[in-house]
Amino acid sequence: MSAWRTWWFPAVPLRRIAALRVLLYAFVVWDAWRITTWPLSHGDVPAQLYRPILLFRALHVPAPTHVVTHLDLWVLTVTALVAASGRLPRVAGAVCAIAYLYWLGNGFSYSKIDHDHVALLVALLVLPTVGRAGARGGPSESAGWAVRCIQVATVCTYFLASLAKVRFGGWDWANGAVTTWAFSRRGNGLTDALQRIPFFVVGIQWIVIVAEFCSPVMLWLRGRALAAAILFWGFFHLGTYLTLGIHFLPTVVCLLAFVPLERLSVRGLRQRWAGRAQAGVPPGRR
Repeated sequence: MSAWRTWWFPAVPLRRIAALRVLLYAFVVWDAWRITTWPLSHGDVPAQLYRPILLFRALHVPAPTHVVTHLDLWVLTVTALVAASGRLPRVAGAVCAIAYLYWLGNGFSYSKIDHDHVALLVALLVLPTVGRAGARGGPSESAGWAVRCIQVATVCTYFLASLAKVRFGGWDWANGAVTTWAFSRRGNGLTDALQRIPFFVVGIQWIVIVAEFCSPVMLWLRGRALAAAILFWGFFHLGTYLTLGIHFLPTVVCLLAFVPLERLSVRGLRQRWAGRAQAGVPPGRR
């Protein structure tokens, strides 16, 4: 039990939560206004097209209206900006999480459900539990629990995707033509060139499914191994964007939960350089 508690409640500096709040809440505003914009138009379509997701069915959430969708967008925006500033982190953060949950539930109650927002939604739900987190905050178990929840949700995005591939496509998914089909629908000149390389398509499919199955290992990696894993997924998403136009940015920003953001601040860098100077190690060397 002690090891289990230590894993779920690691002592994480509150400065990391403060940095995560700025980055994630700012992204939520950008996402609602620039990326996931279609929920706004659902208030002007016939209610007969509304097929609520399971949560909305359980709560008997009615079809959105023009007033409700616009009000939700502005509530989401204002509370996200307030929470990002560090003011009223619990109240503003909780209202923002509910507003964003409604925004996504509205968006996915008319078509397929995208899984790239899962980690971001979890992040918005757990960040308000931390309370105040300033730039000078020290280690906190509540901060560690929130960070761990975001990390687990991010890893689940990859791991559950691999399970879905096996569930619906079988173990032959990696040897199939799903990537070729995707290239034919959303490809470009780059994908046309890549398809001429022997075994490229099958090879990339094997890399994807193996990497997704192994993604939970990230929860125990440290140092350079963890940095390599984060870079791998970063280049993976860059590759899907360049070839298929699929960015997965909501998941990408949640990868920041694995990054010691408190060390990347100007104050943190100065402290590290000062410590190395006292030890006689040049700042440019590891």
